[in-house]
Amino acid sequence: MARKTITVTIEDEGRDKGKAFFITEMSAARSEEWGERALLALMRGGADVPDDVMSLGLAGIAVLGLQALQGLDWSLTKPLLDEMFECIQFKPQPIEKPNMVRRLVEDDIEEVKTRLKLRWEVLKLHIDFFTDEALLTQARKAVAVSQGSSNTPTSTGESPQ
Repeated sequence: MARKTITVTIEDEGRDKGKAFFITEMSAARSEEWGERALLALMRGGADVPDDVMSLGLAGIAVLGLQALQGLDWSLTKPLLDEMFECIQFKPQPIEKPNMVRRLVEDDIEEVKTRLKLRWEVLKLHIDFFTDEALLTQARKAVAVSQGSSNTPTSTGESPQ
């Protein structure tokens, strides 16, 4: 079976409006490795990543949110962010030649918000399997517990009197 792909056309006002980008899913092995390295980087940066979330790899990043990477040392973050852009190609003539794609060059994206949108689209493409509500709920609870949520039950038995 082929890797998943999507075409993202920028609709926001600005210099990138109308530009189209073709995003291709990483291999399963590369995706898993990327997620694990991202979570390890978070831990090195001082984030408390619960075991339940750590075991989710890339999906764990979805639970914690991409913004969790923003506070990390740039030397840890840059390679991860660069790898996300390896999934993206540019469609220079999306109407006239819709199947024509090429590697990104720096000037293809002129707005920071476009870069952020494309990163989010890369992440969404890789975590669409993470739609099982029970699994998502379990991961969110693990994060809440690690953050010291006071309304998380700790025991189902009665307290001694």
